Amino acid sequence: MPKMKSHSATRKRFRVTRKGKVLHRKATGNHMLTKKSGGQRRRVEGMSEVTAEKNKIKRLLGKA
Repeated sequence: MPKMKSHSATRKRFRVTRKGKVLHRKATGNHMLTKKSGGQRRRVEGMSEVTAEKNKIKRLLGKA
C-alpha cells in the first residue's frame, strides 16, 4: 500500500504541536496595515489554536 500523502495546501496553512494542538496564522495581518491601529496589529501577529475543524485538519496532514 502506498504512503499517504499530506494535503499540500493544509500543510502550508497549519502546524501541529507536540501535544497535538493545531495552530494557524491569524487573519488580516498581511496588508493595509497603515490604517490599522498598533493594538490591532499586535493582536493579529502570531499563531492561534484551531478548535472547530481540528480532527479534519489532522487527517489531511496525516497526523491522525
